[in-house]
Amino acid sequence: MITDRHRLTGGEDALVQRVAAAAKAGVDLVQVRERDMQPRDLSRVVARCVAAVHNTRTRILVNDRLDVALTAGAHGVHLRGDSIPASRARSLAPIGFLIGRSVHTAAEAVIAHADGGLDYLLFGAVFTTTSKPGQPAAGLEALADVVRATPLPVLGVGGISSDTAPQLVGTGCAGYAAIGWFADGDFPKG
Repeated sequence: MITDRHRLTGGEDALVQRVAAAAKAGVDLVQVRERDMQPRDLSRVVARCVAAVHNTRTRILVNDRLDVALTAGAHGVHLRGDSIPASRARSLAPIGFLIGRSVHTAAEAVIAHADGGLDYLLFGAVFTTTSKPGQPAAGLEALADVVRATPLPVLGVGGISSDTAPQLVGTGCAGYAAIGWFADGDFPKG
């Protein structure tokens, strides 16, 4: 699950409630992606999300803000493709801290893996998505190419819905991530 509090009625409280519901539904990872929040506010929200998933298997990741992730006690960070090297983040992180990175091509996946320090990759946009208007869909074959290019688990993102998620099965990806599907409706099953 990737958060977007602007798609929820109720702001920060609604976001934390949605994260708690995601944990109850068995979602593995929640990426708090509130890019317009000031660091202090983001840290508070992340800490609330960490508390909301306590005693569950759900892990809270912070989008591209390693400082906030460490300060707020998050379980990890998700780095943008143009962010700091994962090896640098790993050198600053505690044991067990999860680090992921966004990639858009198989070549980027190879470079990201070679840097070290990563636990997973997020590839997209697989399908056309309203979250990134104007970005063309990379497609299922491009996702499969990324999966073949690296031993890291790869999650597909972009346009993931109840209609498109089943199409990911043949790509070899480890799973998927979504903003709209999690924000706009019931949690996906399975």
